[in-house]
Amino acid sequence: MTTESQTAGFTAGDAVSGAACRVCQTPLTTTFVDLGKSPLCESYVPAGKLDAMEPFYPLHVYVCTECFLVQLREYVRPEEIFTDYAYFSSYSDTWLLHAERYTAQMTERFQLGPASQVIEIASNDGYLLQYFLHRHIPVLGVEPARNVAKVAAEKGIPTVTEFFGAKCARELAPRQADLLVANNVLAQVPDVHDFVEGMRIILKPGGVLTIEFPHLVNLVEHNQFDTIYHEHFSYFSLLSAERLLSAHGLAVFDVEQIPTHGGSLRLFVSHAGDGSRAPTARLLALRRTEAGLGLTALPYYMSYRERVERTKWNLLAFLIEAKRASKSIAGYGAPGKGNTLLNYCGIRTDFLDYTVDRSPHKQGKYLPGTNIPILHPDRIAQTRPDYVFILPWNLKDEIMGDLEYIRGWGGRFLLAIPELKVC
Repeated sequence: MTTESQTAGFTAGDAVSGAACRVCQTPLTTTFVDLGKSPLCESYVPAGKLDAMEPFYPLHVYVCTECFLVQLREYVRPEEIFTDYAYFSSYSDTWLLHAERYTAQMTERFQLGPASQVIEIASNDGYLLQYFLHRHIPVLGVEPARNVAKVAAEKGIPTVTEFFGAKCARELAPRQADLLVANNVLAQVPDVHDFVEGMRIILKPGGVLTIEFPHLVNLVEHNQFDTIYHEHFSYFSLLSAERLLSAHGLAVFDVEQIPTHGGSLRLFVSHAGDGSRAPTARLLALRRTEAGLGLTALPYYMSYRERVERTKWNLLAFLIEAKRASKSIAGYGAPGKGNTLLNYCGIRTDFLDYTVDRSPHKQGKYLPGTNIPILHPDRIAQTRPDYVFILPWNLKDEIMGDLEYIRGWGGRFLLAIPELKVC
């Protein structure tokens, strides 16, 4: 993406080459973890293209030695990933419940009503904005994937089909947000300065921006390496996120630690000049926690590779023994994180007979790289596998509840993250 913005000494777009940190321009020289090469995790393969060559790209992750942003280089431009997208948020009951609770919380805390404006960046299929609309609060979505935005429009949610940045924000003016929502999108933006500058432009004076992203501390402490894929360019801590936001005149005034995606942060952000919003006690506490864990020094990041390798060895050892014992194994889910795990470990149909997914947009296709077929969830009851390998482990409680019936034939659940577990 190109940009016109220049803020606090950073020219947005300078880091697009990938050789330098996308926040502070420091050359990237220190490896965080190297997961080999993998295809794009949402590039599901149609049956008619199984014999075609798939492009694989490095999943080599670096940590900046200056601002400690963990990041991938940009191998594929966002236009190639998100213009026609396979992920629809509304197919997860857990995620819909999260969105509904968020709506209620924000509406009450910030006294939103018919005179307010809520804008969501990367609004997907309207999974969240529909709940504000039900409360008669004006909404606007910005979603680059045309196929996904079409579904939102069918729900009555006005949606701009563009990639968000400073240019898009100016085009939307004078409309500005009382509540600006950026859930699970900051990590998916390579040109973060252009993106954050756009958020500054479209946020009303006195307005609030909320940003949700998986917390780097959980990725490290709970071994969540499968959340690394090409669609996620950056992996943020509070430390690295605050540095980026402050470069554009935005200030974090509160933070929540929430359970989504294995443990995420929800940042509450305002214009830096908004003196009505002082830093909360929990924000100050999390800053101290990150400092105490050592996130401001390289040793914290250096032992991660060994933990990832042990996970791979343990999972493969279990699968090999299960196959030697003539056990059948099916997967549940076709998430991006599952594709990272399967490709890194070299797990194909020799170990995993098939996987299932609730989304009809994935059924009948094959997982990228491994070419494991994606079937309807009914297939599990038909084939009665000995193990169901849950790939979206962040939804394990929902999935295990839905599939409790497998215990009737002695079936068990398999999880690989944060460590190998059979239950």
